[in-house]
Amino acid sequence: MSGTFALPENPDYGLRDSARDSVRFAHRCLEPIEGGRWRAISTFVDPEARPQPWHDFGPLEGPGWAANALGGAYLLYAWSAFDHCHLLLHVALGLLDHVLDDGFIESNGLIWGYRHVVSNERCLNFKQNSEWLCPGSMARVGLQALWMADLLADGDPRRERLHACAANAARWIIGTVTEVDGWYPRRCTPSGVPYERSAEGGPDPQFSSSGDGYHIPWLLLELNDRGLPADLEHARQRLNTAVARGIFGSVNHDTYDDDENVARAVAFRTCLRAARTLGDERYRAFAYEAALAGLDRFKMTEDRNGVATTGLLFMEDSWDTAYLWENAEAALAYIEAFEDTRDRNFLCWAVTILRAIAKHHYGSLGFLTEGVDWNNHVGSQHHVSEAEFGAIRYTEPLLNNLHHIEAVMRVMRLTESCE
Repeated sequence: MSGTFALPENPDYGLRDSARDSVRFAHRCLEPIEGGRWRAISTFVDPEARPQPWHDFGPLEGPGWAANALGGAYLLYAWSAFDHCHLLLHVALGLLDHVLDDGFIESNGLIWGYRHVVSNERCLNFKQNSEWLCPGSMARVGLQALWMADLLADGDPRRERLHACAANAARWIIGTVTEVDGWYPRRCTPSGVPYERSAEGGPDPQFSSSGDGYHIPWLLLELNDRGLPADLEHARQRLNTAVARGIFGSVNHDTYDDDENVARAVAFRTCLRAARTLGDERYRAFAYEAALAGLDRFKMTEDRNGVATTGLLFMEDSWDTAYLWENAEAALAYIEAFEDTRDRNFLCWAVTILRAIAKHHYGSLGFLTEGVDWNNHVGSQHHVSEAEFGAIRYTEPLLNNLHHIEAVMRVMRLTESCE
């Protein structure tokens, strides 16, 4: 790094303001449907909350990777309690009920990621077909089910359904998906056969080395922590493979790099939990010395090409835009490192990332860009105001626009307790 990874607080627009704007925009992108349920109008929208049907994500919604309906329900519900916005509780529960009741979750554990908003057909991937799915991302939906269940009252029947969703998803993945070289295939067919092609159809260089796979042992660890069925020996063996091979390949389904910032963040969060649950300090060492330390090279300590990039992490060498859900995941990793060590550098880096994210709301509705394209990777026609370098004028309302609010809540609680 050429400078200090730090940003001063903006007294006129703080982290709570940023989170409120993102929540406001996400709410704008939801619509009510029968039975008190809610769903997203699209997975890809512009600053005026208009769907972008030209993009793969545009005609889709659901619990899958980019659409993130269950993760969105969890974040909106958590924020509504944190910020005392009680009307939002009902919207969040309506979004949850849409995932639970509208055909996404099979009794055998398979989770359909998407619904096409025009045809109303379900599909397994963001390319709007069901030739393949990503088992790691399915496990992430299982994790979100557990986190959402933690927020609900003991008597809420949704809790048991969410626990069943998570446990069944883990059982389906372990019992169905054929592994490759001791790790999970990035993609598999609905029958669990490894799918070696990329999302676009060519060879996938991360076919057997995607960091998305960490979500599977992570799910098993969290099931166990809640007293739910979990194969911990399976988790141990696969994490041993990850540690031995140093797996940090792209988590995102449409990028292809052996070293991605969010893959390192997810690896850290998984392995830190594994060290606690499995009692093996090798996982803690890998978490800090490999996964978290490897984030340093992604940190931007200056504004590049006139764009506010100080405090953000670029995504990967092959696609160096600073995407914001990945930055939020890195902030969560640093928060958990601080909670584990009480090293204030980790907390400062998390706050720096969140302050940098807060610089990139645009328009009057609270829109938070999906990414800061400081190197013109996607083309100026896709930037706010068509600037040569700048923020992308689209977002995923329940993912890139919203993911940072969990880190904001945790930072605010931590800083209050430290004062």
